[in-house]
Amino acid sequence: MSRYALPVAIGAILLAFWFSPEVQEIAAGVAIFLFGMLMLEDGFKLFGGGTLERVLEGATRSTPKALTFGIISTTFLQSSSLVSIITISFLSAGLISLIGGVGIIFGSNIGTTTGAWLVAGLGLKINIAAYAMPMIAVSIILVFQKSKLLRGAGYALAGLGFLFLGIHYMKTGFEAVQDHIDLTRFALPGLIGLVVYSVIGAVATVIMQSSHATMVLILTALAAGQISYDNALALAIGSNVGTTITAIIGAIGANFQGRRLALAHLIFNLSTAIVALALISPLREAVDWISASIGIAADDFAMKLAVFHTIFNVLGVAMMLPLLTRLVAFLERRIPEPLPDVSRPRFLNEAVDDFPQTLEIALRKEVLHLYDNAVGLILHGLNLHREDIFSTDDIAGTVRRSRTPIEFDIDEGYEHHVKTLYSAIVEFATRAGDKHLTRDTANSIYALRDISSDVVQAVKSVKHLRKNILRYTTHPQGSVTDLYDGLRTEIARITAEIHELGLAAPEDRSVLWLDQERVEVEDAARSTTDRVDALIRSGGLSATAATSFLNDAGYAHSAMRDLIDAARGYYRERDDAIAEVEQILSLEEDELIEPQAGVEHTDDLRAEENRHRVVMKKD
Repeated sequence: MSRYALPVAIGAILLAFWFSPEVQEIAAGVAIFLFGMLMLEDGFKLFGGGTLERVLEGATRSTPKALTFGIISTTFLQSSSLVSIITISFLSAGLISLIGGVGIIFGSNIGTTTGAWLVAGLGLKINIAAYAMPMIAVSIILVFQKSKLLRGAGYALAGLGFLFLGIHYMKTGFEAVQDHIDLTRFALPGLIGLVVYSVIGAVATVIMQSSHATMVLILTALAAGQISYDNALALAIGSNVGTTITAIIGAIGANFQGRRLALAHLIFNLSTAIVALALISPLREAVDWISASIGIAADDFAMKLAVFHTIFNVLGVAMMLPLLTRLVAFLERRIPEPLPDVSRPRFLNEAVDDFPQTLEIALRKEVLHLYDNAVGLILHGLNLHREDIFSTDDIAGTVRRSRTPIEFDIDEGYEHHVKTLYSAIVEFATRAGDKHLTRDTANSIYALRDISSDVVQAVKSVKHLRKNILRYTTHPQGSVTDLYDGLRTEIARITAEIHELGLAAPEDRSVLWLDQERVEVEDAARSTTDRVDALIRSGGLSATAATSFLNDAGYAHSAMRDLIDAARGYYRERDDAIAEVEQILSLEEDELIEPQAGVEHTDDLRAEENRHRVVMKKD
């Protein structure tokens, strides 16, 4: 059925053009208006530079702030759909609370009424096409500039110009149609008219994906006398219901929080529409009284429709706001949070793709999810339990007491809990790289991808250790057990200290100590051979066990380096001033791995040399 929808729609439009050429002007006006909205949204995304996103984080700390933000942002952007999509994106990324997101949706419904006032008050009373043409002409000059700021401003200015031009063509189209066609013949009075035209308004909004476009169409038709005032009121009510489809579509690729917000939007707009239809007579009287009070003429139905649009949206917010807590509780019951599946991405979804800040923050949270999975796998691979290591003050003692083998398949755990997430992170980072991101944002995304690679490499190193950990640490075997316990202790200590770093407040964090940790890891790697030599001479270690240990020590030290590098990259201070100080104080990479005088081998070469030394001593 869907494959026939497009040709049928095009055929119907062409048929309408054949019977009534004047309809072309109305259709062109709608198309130009929608194109203007798209350009305005593109201009915002390019020009905003993350400003709205940053404001959004602070504007949802209380319900009044969220409500105010929804009103103001929709008033300026003239797109409740865009505000809804942004809100779903931030909610899916975990940046705002559900109650804050619902508050924004409430506010955006009030903010969207300003469009009706602008059209009824200015668009239908002055020749706005005279303003549209210069705006479009100037915008083209700006769009071709290299500056992102100027290009964004150009798109936004062009969007406004096309909005004005679309209103002009819709207005003149309806004025031309009224000489040939009298659409008021299809007016329906009473309850039937309310229901039928409410449905028409909802369907029109679903088709155009814009309640603003629907309201402009209603206002221009009403001003031209092509629809009755009563039917226009019903169309306005229906347009409010239809606009929820945009949020529902935006929530398709979102997580459970995004779907909750879309359902809240639907419940709010449906409830508001039902109340408005039930109270249509008192609302009409209220509109007449308010219109007379502020000097609107009794026959200025376009302005009275704008008054009505505002009244019933404010009424809906006033009705639902006291029930906000109960609404959120209902949403949480109706769409419960799914049981966490550690093998699947939690934050990477299509809903966070359109805005730079949600891209970066969602990826940052997913990398932390990967790290949590990896640490659990690493510690289990060492026959240790996360809760024991993170809660003890004596890690070495805890390690010595941990002799019971943990039965699990580390290869299967790697495939399901680490590799799948890492693949999703790489795919997401690649997808993000195809977008027009600032250099800083792109660098941050690629840095997070590299951090996840370090985490994966740490798990791979521990996979190599697993066999001999089971062989030498499940029951005491003298010096070789002590050696492996030492490796287990050092890896466990690093994971515990990184855990503490993650729990610290951002302003209290410093990654400088991680540089010292790297130095200690390199010192331990270099002193391993001397310790093994001494044990072989004393007869405390066989050459076979020594060879195995030297190989495993290389893997263990590699895992420690990767964990430290991942933590250093993830928690590096972002504040410019502090970051500069840390960059000065932190050791360069070559300082961290610079070998002592006379030692120039890499870890792999050193391990090979150590094996030869052990074999020679045995001989």
